[in-house]
Amino acid sequence: MDGGQTSAKRDLGQERSFAKEVEKLMLGDGQVFHGEAIVAVTKGLLQAGVSYVGGYPGAPVSHLMDVLASARDTIMEPNGIYFEQSASEAGAAALLGASIHYPLRGAVTWKSIVGTNVASDALSNLSSSGVTGGAVIVIGDDYGEGASVIQERTLAHALKSSLPLIDPRYNLPTLVEMTEKAFELSEACHLPVMMSLRIRAAHMTGSFVCKDNKKPTYNFHDQLPESVFNYDKMVLPPSTYIQESEKFSDRLPAARRFIVEHGLNETFGDDAPCGIILQGGHYGVVLRALSRLGIADALGNSKIPLLVLNVVHPLVPEQITEFLSGKQSVLVVEEGSPAFIEDQVRAIAQQAAITCKIRGKDILPAAGEYIAGLVRSGIAAFLEENGPEDLRSISRQKHADIEREASRSIKIAQASPMPPRPPGFCIGCPERPIFTALKLLMRERGNFHVSSDIGCSTFSTLPPFNIGSTVLGYGLSVASGAASAHALGQPTVAVMGDGAFWHNGLTTGVAHSQWQGMDTVLVIMDNGYASATGQQHLPSTGSTPWGRPNKVTIEGALRGLGITWIKRADSYNVSKCMKELRKAMDAKGKGLRVIISDNECMLAKKRRGNKLKAVSAKAGKPVRTARFGVDHEVCTGDHSCMRLSGCPSLTLRPATDPLKDGPTAAIDSSCVACSLCGEAAQAAQLCPSFYRARGVLNPTGWQRFKARLNSTLLGLAGAS
Repeated sequence: MDGGQTSAKRDLGQERSFAKEVEKLMLGDGQVFHGEAIVAVTKGLLQAGVSYVGGYPGAPVSHLMDVLASARDTIMEPNGIYFEQSASEAGAAALLGASIHYPLRGAVTWKSIVGTNVASDALSNLSSSGVTGGAVIVIGDDYGEGASVIQERTLAHALKSSLPLIDPRYNLPTLVEMTEKAFELSEACHLPVMMSLRIRAAHMTGSFVCKDNKKPTYNFHDQLPESVFNYDKMVLPPSTYIQESEKFSDRLPAARRFIVEHGLNETFGDDAPCGIILQGGHYGVVLRALSRLGIADALGNSKIPLLVLNVVHPLVPEQITEFLSGKQSVLVVEEGSPAFIEDQVRAIAQQAAITCKIRGKDILPAAGEYIAGLVRSGIAAFLEENGPEDLRSISRQKHADIEREASRSIKIAQASPMPPRPPGFCIGCPERPIFTALKLLMRERGNFHVSSDIGCSTFSTLPPFNIGSTVLGYGLSVASGAASAHALGQPTVAVMGDGAFWHNGLTTGVAHSQWQGMDTVLVIMDNGYASATGQQHLPSTGSTPWGRPNKVTIEGALRGLGITWIKRADSYNVSKCMKELRKAMDAKGKGLRVIISDNECMLAKKRRGNKLKAVSAKAGKPVRTARFGVDHEVCTGDHSCMRLSGCPSLTLRPATDPLKDGPTAAIDSSCVACSLCGEAAQAAQLCPSFYRARGVLNPTGWQRFKARLNSTLLGLAGAS
């Protein structure tokens, strides 16, 4: 078996069309762009004359890859721009190697901080060798309340590797200008440049006036005259010693000169004895806070001065000292810890013998996203201690009014709180039944160690499953269970998706496990595409993002490594999954055992099917429908189905039977008829109350006749 039976499904992976976004990328000089910020940044790359683009999809920057893949025929190929969806963030960072020797502008993108961690080795080497053509990394910083990953900042990587980091003020003209300036900055200082976009920035909407897209000077239509070799660019001694010295003697000073000469950092507001230094990405929330406190208006007119650092590394000491001069106190608004910017500002002030009082983490939180309420409270506290009397009085009254109203609103909300809505698997998710099977297996065998992975499968760590003892990185589930198996004396079970398998799981996990002879069972969720990030293509999807067919399969890769214990399982058949899992756990001494579940994301499959059904129904053709239900007379109300499934469409309704003392199960209209609730009940031998109801729209005459006959026979048998 080579997995070929799923290729037809995979060719239909991506549902969404990006045709409208592609049209926006084709706008010319003087035309107005309206749309999302991440698409605007993509337009900025084209206006800057980018020669090649790559990256790895992840929120909140997946759209950049999706749109360019859709623009291959209309924009990328006609302009000779190379595009790839890289195998990992490390591969994307390595792609920027084209800019080391050649005057080629390149851009890559990924999700941070996790993606930057993966790419860090390539970034360190790239920073050391330096670049000739502009190299830009568009970072999607998944930080804050809506984040899905570990909470760290990209700034630490920028400082470590001497990479200029742009954190632009969030309005579309500034974002696009900074995208273009990032290439110029990179070429001026010969360093790759990072540009950070948080979730709220990437998905905000706005407008800007476009320029024409710039065709790169060198591309696959107009090629470079020759290849270049220069040992000074190699990351081997003695070149590396010189490169390290050049970072601080030449490159970072050149970056600082460019920042000043091109006005990348900005100042706003009136003169006052106090001020605020802030990251560009915090401009909106700081201005909102000042506006609510009566210190600024919505148009940006502030009664206290603001130094907006659109470039947070490197800082320009002269700009800092100029801003601090003549002020009694300054508040540094810097999200997260350590307080890199605040500490640098303190050091610059000390070296310049400036007596201005620096405030920051002593007023604002040390960690977490700086949302509006937190920043407002921090600025109010700063002004109360350090502001002039007139501003202090205004701020004090406004802040007290806001807090009073907020307290009243909280009391009202607490009187009738909303039910908690923890994250979890989508309705009909094909991964959910795998964890139902594992939960049932634990009932038989006792608890065993399950190593989870990044992706949809991480939701298994939440109720009702509570399965997954470790999550250490994308594709690392197999590797993270190695020592656990040794210490526990029983096989560990590792779970990963197909995206994790191709990203890091194949080499770090599967090959390593086969080499070491680990006693491990691996379950691979083969959806056919990267579901969690928006259904982007994978090597095993069956085609590239732009539609070129390929024949790479998970099973082929496994067999190529000598793994022979490979089984396929329909995840919706819980009994069969349990049977295969039992076999896998009992097959000790046979190396890595792999179970592949190759069901597509049910919501995607359902939405696509609904479109086809709508066309058929409109044409008057028969359309079959199905959904599950609960016979409330049979349901005992023990809710075991929910404890083994957790499906959002399973809910409760008051019992109508006076002999039942609790609510019974019910299935709401969101059900996609995946059959898990019935399968779980049968596999656990719990309850016969589930039924599957089938219907037909636009039935044929024969189907009508059969329905009437069935109804008559059931009536004669006494059915109600």
